[in-house]
Parts: sequence; structure tokens; C-alpha cells
Amino acid sequence: MATNMRGLTQFIADIRGARVRDLEEKRINKEMANIRKKFKDGNLDGYQKKKYVAKVLYAYILGYKVDVGHMEAVNLISSHKYSEKQIGYLAVTLLMHENSDFLRLVINSIRKDLDENNEINNCLALHAIANVGGQEMAEALAEDVHRLLISPTSQSMVKKKAALTLLRLYRKHPDVIPAPEWALRIVSIMDDPDLGVVLCVATLVLTLAQDHLDAYAVCYLKAVDRLNRLVVENEYLASYSYYKVPSPWLQVKLLRLLQYYPPSEDPAIRTTLHQVLETIMNASAETSRNMQHNNAQRAVLFEAIGLAIHLDPGSPLVHTAAVLLARFISSKETNVRYLGLDTLAHLAARAETLDAIKKHQATVTNSLRDRDISVRRRALDLLYSMCDVDNSEVIVGELLQYLKIADYGLREEMVLKIAILTEKYASSYRWYVDTILELLSAAGDHVSDEVWYRVVQIVTNTEDLQAYAARVVFERLRSPVAHESLVKVGGYILGEYGHLIANETGYSPIDQLQILHAKSQFCAAPTRALLLSTYIKWVNVFPEIKPQLINIFERYRHVLDSELQQRACEFYALASRPDDDELLQNVCEEIPPFPPRESTLLGRLNKKHGATEDKRTWVHGGREVNADREATTSKLKVHGNGSATAAASGAAEGDIMSSLAGLDISGTSNGVAVNGAGEVESNGIPKATVPHVAVGPSVDRWFEKLTYNGDGVLYEDVQIQVGIKSRYQGYIGQLAVYMGNKISAPFTSFTTSIHVDDPEALSVTFAKMPSTMVAARTQSQQILHVECKKVFKTAPILTISFLAGAHQTIAVRLPVVMTKFMEPVSLAAADFFERWKLIGGPPREAQSVFTIPLTAAGQLDLERYQMVIAGQRFKILPDVDPNPNNFVCAGVLHMSGDGKVGCLMRLEPNKEAKLCRITVRSTSEEVAGEVQKLLQKPLGTAAASLS
Repeated sequence: MATNMRGLTQFIADIRGARVRDLEEKRINKEMANIRKKFKDGNLDGYQKKKYVAKVLYAYILGYKVDVGHMEAVNLISSHKYSEKQIGYLAVTLLMHENSDFLRLVINSIRKDLDENNEINNCLALHAIANVGGQEMAEALAEDVHRLLISPTSQSMVKKKAALTLLRLYRKHPDVIPAPEWALRIVSIMDDPDLGVVLCVATLVLTLAQDHLDAYAVCYLKAVDRLNRLVVENEYLASYSYYKVPSPWLQVKLLRLLQYYPPSEDPAIRTTLHQVLETIMNASAETSRNMQHNNAQRAVLFEAIGLAIHLDPGSPLVHTAAVLLARFISSKETNVRYLGLDTLAHLAARAETLDAIKKHQATVTNSLRDRDISVRRRALDLLYSMCDVDNSEVIVGELLQYLKIADYGLREEMVLKIAILTEKYASSYRWYVDTILELLSAAGDHVSDEVWYRVVQIVTNTEDLQAYAARVVFERLRSPVAHESLVKVGGYILGEYGHLIANETGYSPIDQLQILHAKSQFCAAPTRALLLSTYIKWVNVFPEIKPQLINIFERYRHVLDSELQQRACEFYALASRPDDDELLQNVCEEIPPFPPRESTLLGRLNKKHGATEDKRTWVHGGREVNADREATTSKLKVHGNGSATAAASGAAEGDIMSSLAGLDISGTSNGVAVNGAGEVESNGIPKATVPHVAVGPSVDRWFEKLTYNGDGVLYEDVQIQVGIKSRYQGYIGQLAVYMGNKISAPFTSFTTSIHVDDPEALSVTFAKMPSTMVAARTQSQQILHVECKKVFKTAPILTISFLAGAHQTIAVRLPVVMTKFMEPVSLAAADFFERWKLIGGPPREAQSVFTIPLTAAGQLDLERYQMVIAGQRFKILPDVDPNPNNFVCAGVLHMSGDGKVGCLMRLEPNKEAKLCRITVRSTSEEVAGEVQKLLQKPLGTAAASLS
């Protein structure tokens, strides 16, 4: 290229020869001005376009902003010369992003290059798709990439790039790739004689199988067979041997793939796998002086040990592996120590007995002080997994000691693990309280709210512990410095159970008030609000300090914080009521025991990996945590911010309040009329079985409009606006819910939840946890994933709760209806009537007559009706009905549980009578009736609502 384009060579030389930045900019600006003039004049041949685009690219690579060359790059892609096409594709991948308008112009050229028999052009096109990878490009070209991958005429080089391109598209836009439908064809390529192709396809299958285990189950046998041929039979070309290790990358991926499936019951497969694993472990027994050989061999070995643990934690192979791992965790090499500790944690999470691992507890504990932080993390994970009743006090004590000097990046995770282990293996509740309070004192700001919530729940539910907890927390508060989390725990426990120790020396009511109120001066507003609730409790149980408490309420009535001021005013009025002790006793009744629930600390600890990472086949913890992988996963689902579940796309974080029904940290954490009745949302707000849905002409009109539109306003008032954007494919849908704050104050304690009448028919899950606050005049976005399993009749309800001066709750119907999961189907007239007659009349026919509005000119508004029907995802079939005013339509309803159901519809409007008859026929009686109801209302109101 340099010899053929002397102008480009000279341009690069001038740039490199510039002594200062100003000279470089001057040269580039001069050249860019010349290029703009040349492009504007036109009449450039392919060579000139290539030369000027190359100069533009060089300036872009240097970091300069360029605004020319896009159309010329598009033109170069269509060239028949390789050098020009190459520069064109290079410009597309560098200058254009996935949402660029210019991409629409190159899709046809890329498809043409994919269709050619020229593997060079195929590869250039695949590179462009993989590097840009936008939604529009994925939808348009995914089929062509798949065809190249499975084509028997494709060269190995093309197959490799096609597999990796498909992987890139799936990771960015999984909804576009019909992975289950392509499973058999993709898995079949794992038998390809070229190990490079097998490696790329195995990478693709490894990702697809994690989301579609059943569809890709056939890959299990192929993976075992390929491993046997590689490891045992040594069936591979010399070019695929990396330092005498046969294709280690392929071995690692195949060994990892097998861990996603339960062990095979076939004796032949089990024998083959045992032989493969045994061969790998025997080959790794001897170390070599060559570092690359050791690295490759150990990479395979650690994955093989993971598979051996997955197949049978008690097998002789695993005992052999334990001996090897014990040697590795003492290695001088950081990577080996890291992998050894991680694999030992896997073994501890699955093994029936921990005796073999406990022998090395001292070594693991010393690893907490390793010079590499990644090794320290793995040591922490291993100690967490190997902890049991026998060594819990030792391990928790070691972790508490190390917590004081641990890295800040480790402390929050350490606090969670110490809290979980303390609760799980507590020999007595008193030891639990002592340890947790010490943890709150030592960890400070690294203590998440879940920890002290859990202490509150356990103390509340354990009557014998309440007096001891009150006494111990009071002693902790006497220290000169007490962290805010400790003050919160003290406020709650002393408010509820301080009367149990009030008669003891040094624990009088005035002592409790003085020690707690002294700490409140250094706390944030939410903590002081909690302490006000403590004080109103004390008004009821400690009348001797009532004047001091009323004085505190009086002072807080004049603070600037609206929440504190409102609470103080209410409590002042309540405490000042004369001769009304019964009301005060009822309002300040003691918190009842919480319903038994699982701790949410595990949900906080075990977070999903990123979308591009391999999912773990196990979680940190003991054998009981991993005994049932599906049960463990279900425990980690997020309900809510409220109701979300960790679905295939989504990352999940632990719900900080779901285990503490009845405790409201945002308003009445320490007890104003909390009686424990009813179900409680994640933030403590009582939740009715079915929310009261907002009603009104505008709300109904917005909802009806969104049943045939993909985006629009769902709800709006003076404070909040809720908008929807949606898309559907098959039985899967995705909704983006935009919640905008229209006022000048923030929304706090912001939560959203979903109510579904029939979860077995319709699944609605959150993609991620929403923010708990929406700033003034800003917007919060929440992504919902919906799945139609069976016929459902009611739309899901979205409930939004927030504090904006006062508590607000809004419940609105989401525009998720049956017709959203329809797929338009084209039928010829003969085919339509044949199916129409075949279905027949009732009960598989639903028919009704309803009033329709006319336009201002007294005509049928056929254009608007057509828009409504198309929005309901029916295909309007032209020239089927002889009456041009009638509409004949067809569609297929997609359901993941009940499969596909065909649906035919006929609409007959009558202008003179202002009536319309709708007839829906389907092979399912239930579908026909529901679709007819969904179509009737928006069609009857279409002209009125849209005009």
C-alpha cells in the first residue's frame, strides 16, 4: 500500500516529521480541507477514493475528529478490487457506530459479499459485522452468518470467523438469534476435522448452552468424544500442539461445557470421562522447566479437577486432586496459588467432608496476607466455603482480626461473609450478638444495611435474647466513638426492649436517653428519624422521662429536614395528648415477630457475572448451599425492588429488605403501629393482594392507545410521568418503563413492583434493580422482560411508590396483552377461507357487534382502523373480501408453554348503521374469545381517541 500510494506515504512522513503539535494540526487541517474539496467536486476514481479515505483514517487513528469519508467508504465496499474493498470495510468499522445512519447503506453490500464464494470477501464482511454489531445489522444479517457457518462449502477460515461473529451478535442482541432452532446444526460442527473450527464453535456453544441447556444437550456426547480423541487417542495435527499440550484452549472449553450438564448415567460415557480426567491428572503430576508448558498443562488440569468435582466429589480422582491442590496453594507462583485456592473453594462447596481441606487451614489463613489482592480474595472465598460448626469460631475470629487491616475493596464482602457465617454456625445467640456488634464497630462504613436488618430480625424473633441484646448494645454505645450502624441497632433494640433492663443499675431510662441522644448529633437524617421513633416508644414505657422526650420533639419541629420535621410534629402532638394513654399504647405496640424467611445476605453476596462471562457452575458456601443448584438460583432471585427475578438477561442484586417483613427504614423503622399484618414489599410498605389501579378517561385512553402502539405515555399527573417503549418477538417481549420526576424535589424511597394475576400464564421480570431515588426533574428507567406462557386475560399491574413530601402510590396497568405476542401471517384467499371453514363456528369462534364512530365528514376512517389492526400485530390480507370496507386478517399467537395457535379475524364495518361486526376464529376457544375482546374496544374507540 505504501509503494502504491505515494501521497499517503508522504502525508504520514509529514505528520511524523512535525516537531510540535501545532505543526501537526496545521498539516492535518490542510490535508482535510483538500480532501473535503476533492470529495465535494466528485469524479474520483477508485484509487483516489481509497487514498483519501486512507488519509482520513490515519487522522482519525491519531485522535482527530473527522466528518468526511463516510459515503466514500460505503462506495468502496461495493468495489470489485480487494484493496479498495479492504479500505472501505476498515473505514466502516472505524468511523461508524452501531446506530449510524450510514450502516443501512452498507447492509446490502455486506450481504452480497457474504453470498459470494470468495472467502476473502466473506471474511471482510464478517469482520465488519462482528466489529459493528448493531441491532439492525444483527436482524438483517444473522441468518446469512449462520448460513455461512453451517454451509458444507465454507472454508475453515470462514467457519471460524462466522462462529465468532455469531457469538458477538448473540452477546449483544440475544433476542435476535433463534438459538434453540439452530442448536442441532451448530452442534454438529463440533465434529469438524479442523480443530480451529471446533474451538470457535465450542466457544459459541458454551455461551448458547448456558441459556438453552435442553436445546444444546446433544453437545455433551460430542464434547466427551472430542476430549477422548484429543487426550487419550492423541488424534490431532502437530500444528495444534502448544508446548506438547494438545489444543489446551479447546480442552478447557469442553471441560467447562460438561460442567453445565448433570453427570451422564451412561456407563460408557462415564468410563470414557474417567479415563480422560485420569490421563490429564497423570500428565500434570510432573512439572517441566518450560513455563509455557506448565501454564497450558495447569489450565487444563484445574478445569479437569472442576469437572471431576462436578461428576463425583467423593471419587478417587478428587482425592488425588486434593493432594495436588494442597501443593499448589503453597506455590511460589501467584497464578498457581490463585487457581489452587479457587479450585479448593469449589471442592469445599461440593465435598461431603471437609477433613482433607481443614488440614491446610493455616496455609489458607496465611494467604489472607498474600501480597496479591486477587489471591487474598480467593483465600477469603475458601475460608467461607470450608467453614462449619467445628471451626466457625476460629475462622470468624481470624476474619474479624484481618478485617481491621484488610483492603478497602475487600471489606464489604468480608462483612457479609462474617455475618453469614456467624448466623449460620452460631453456637449460641449471645455469641452471635457479640460477634455482630463487634463487626459493626470494626467495619464502620463497610457494613451494608442488610447486616443490621438481620440482627434486628433475629433479636425480635428470639425472646430469650432481647434483654441480653439491649444490655450489650448499650455497653457498646458507651464507647467514645460508635458507628452509625451501631446507633441504628441501638435505637431499634433499646426502643423495643430497653424496658427489660431499665431497673438495673446504670441502665435507667435517663441513662439510655442520654447515651443514645448524644450519638444522634453525628448521624444522618434517616438515623435521627429512626431515633425519634425510639423516643415515642419511650414516651409510652418510660413516663418519668416524658418531659425530656417532649422537649426533644419540640426542638425537632423547627429543623429544615421535612421528614424529621413532620415526624417530630406528629410525635409531639401524640405525646402531648392529655389522658389518652390507650391511644399511645396502641400506636406504640411492640413489634411482633417477623415471619420466618431466608436471610437476604446470600442474595447480596452472590451476584450474577457479567453478560459476557461464563456463568459459575457452583456458588461459594458449603455443600448444602450447592446441593440443589436450581433451588439456590431461585433463592437469589430479586423480588421486586420487589418483584424482579434474575432472568436470562438480567443481573441480580440481593433485596435488602425482603427478609424483614414489616420493618420500614424509610419512615417507621422503630415502631409506629407496625402490626405485621399483610404482605410487605421490599421497602417495608404494605402490599395489597391486588393493587388499586389508577382510573380515569386519560388513563384508559393511554392504555388503549398503547395496546396497538409500541411507545407512548402510560400515566401522567402533576408529579410523575410514566412512559413506555416496547418490542416483541415471538413469545418474548421487552418493555422500557421511563418514570420522570416533574417536580423540583427528589422522589425518595422510590420502589416499583409488578403484580401478575396468573404467573403460570405470564411472566414479568425486572432486568435490574431500579434506583431508590429519582432526582428533581430527571428520569429513571427500568427494563422489564415479559414471557407469554399460556393464554392470560388480565394485564400486569405496575405499582410505583415514593416519598415526595408525603407517601405516594400509583398503580397502572401495563399494556401487555395477548395480541402483543401475535405474529402477522400472510395467506392467499384460498388458504384463508379453507382454514376459516376448517375451524368452523362456535365454540372456536367469538363474535360481537359494537358501535363505531365516523369521521367529521361522516365516513369510515379505514386508515385509522388499519393502523389499529396492524398495531395489534395482525396481518391485513388485501383482496380477500369483496367488500373494500371489510378487513380480513391472520396471525399466529406465540406461547412458550402452549406453543403456537393460529388466529383469523374478519371486521365488517357498516357506515349507515354506525355498527361493526368482528368475528375471530381460532383453533383455541380461549384464544378466540380473548382476542375478540382485546380488538373490540380499541377499534370501537379508535377514531375518537386518535382524531
